[in-house]
Amino acid sequence: MTLRGIKIPELKIPELGGKNLRVILTGGGTGGHIYPALALGRYIRRINPSTEILFIGAKGGLEEQIVPQAGFAMKTLSVKGFPRRLTPELLRSFSLLGSSVTKALQIVGSYKPDFVVGTGGYAAAPIVIASIIKGKKVILHEQNVIPGMTNRFLAPLAYRVCLSFEGSIRYFLKRSNLVITGNPRASEVGLFEKSTARKMLEMDVDLPLVMAVGGSRGALKLNKSMVDFLIGSADNKRIQVLYITGAIYYEEIRAHLRAKGILARYEGRLQVKPFQDEMPLSMAAADLIITRAGATTLAEVTALGLPAIIIPSPNVVHNHQLINARELLGKGAAMVIEEKDLNGTILLEQVYTLLNNPGKMEKIRKNSKEIAFPRAAENIYRLMLS
Repeated sequence: MTLRGIKIPELKIPELGGKNLRVILTGGGTGGHIYPALALGRYIRRINPSTEILFIGAKGGLEEQIVPQAGFAMKTLSVKGFPRRLTPELLRSFSLLGSSVTKALQIVGSYKPDFVVGTGGYAAAPIVIASIIKGKKVILHEQNVIPGMTNRFLAPLAYRVCLSFEGSIRYFLKRSNLVITGNPRASEVGLFEKSTARKMLEMDVDLPLVMAVGGSRGALKLNKSMVDFLIGSADNKRIQVLYITGAIYYEEIRAHLRAKGILARYEGRLQVKPFQDEMPLSMAAADLIITRAGATTLAEVTALGLPAIIIPSPNVVHNHQLINARELLGKGAAMVIEEKDLNGTILLEQVYTLLNNPGKMEKIRKNSKEIAFPRAAENIYRLMLS
């Protein structure tokens, strides 16, 4: 198998250099950095149970909650993100980075990893820098089209830089160590048949299912548009809807839908939830998804070939969600509505344009799968063995 000119051998050897593989995973700050690292860790542990894996994250970061629950050993470093303006906080962030690199050197020196995999975010910087200083093989993974600051600056010194999108290549000056592997999260979907997933969610097995989600906290304008969509579709008995509002909007939206009589009019064809722990299960059940353009979500969507209406969040650095979404749009793998143009009427039109055109849905599904990397975790692991 060859990825971007790099020949990747078949998976045969569970050991590296005659000893058990030791891997450090590092990344954090947001779920977009943490979940790909965990997906890779789960894959490696499944394919080579003797592998020793240590996760390094930021003290007080989201990873402190998520990683131990996933069953991985973890250490933390005191590090903060860098402000984008010259302020006293910037000096404090540099000071913390320096002390964290010193501690990271001790961790790398004692753990002696064969590989260090950084998935980005400020939490990854100290351990990646320390690993480069110690001469360890560092693999960086970039989830978005536009690389984050940590990955962009450290990429020239890395053993390999794994990309999720071909469009990322132009952002790197050094290209000899780039390889397109996909996002490891893509390897964790596709485990459920559609009918099985619907039964597990207590949804109708035969009706087309529209799923809408705006992230774990939700999205205000997307939610307003979805409420208008639900009102406009309430009497259409040929669809069903799974609507994940986000925790902070759930009570208000559910009360509003109940007061308007919308829940009753759907007669069980509508499920409204604050969040969904088993997102791959929900995606497997859906025929169409309305969603943001986070890198993890798009990796899962393309791996499933799930037709999508993408509404990128405008409230992210470098507007990277819009760039991610345009990558799919340019390949004919999704439809995109910018938030400034979004309302209930437009959403209604776009949904029914797709649902009423099976040929268009199938074309999007095909195009989506063509740019997917459902074996992304395997691709990265093979790089370790090459």
